[in-house]
Amino acid sequence: MARKKSSKSNGVTATISSAADSVKEKAAELGGAVASKAEKAVATVKKAAAKAKKTASADIAKAKKAVGKRVAKAKKSLASASAAAKKEAAALKRKGAGRKAAAKKAVKKDVAKAKKAVTKAKKTAKKAVRKVAKKAAPRKAAPRKAAKKATRKAAKK
Repeated sequence: MARKKSSKSNGVTATISSAADSVKEKAAELGGAVASKAEKAVATVKKAAAKAKKTASADIAKAKKAVGKRVAKAKKSLASASAAAKKEAAALKRKGAGRKAAAKKAVKKDVAKAKKAVTKAKKTAKKAVRKVAKKAAPRKAAPRKAAKKATRKAAKK
């Protein structure tokens, strides 16, 4: 025997159907809100990354310029030390052959000092470049965190 459907069950079905429709609409609204928040967060992160990259490249350029100046200064001092040593050697040569060894030793000392100054300048420059590059390293964890935050905010609403 087949059962007859009562009019009450039709009303329940209609109510459930309308509730499902409203839930569906609300979910679509929330999804749209979450997506727009996430898009905004991603755009903000991209903007920040571009700014960081620009700043880093500017800092690196400054460091390179400073390094160039330091190396040029060291080369100049090396050249002047070398010239002074040669001049001294020539003067000693004119004074007498007995002092030849002392003159050579003095020249070698001056040249060694100048070389040390140049290597020290190069080390300092490399450190400065490394320090700037280290500071400018972009952080990649931010986008995920921002997107999570946006999703949580949208879900609360």
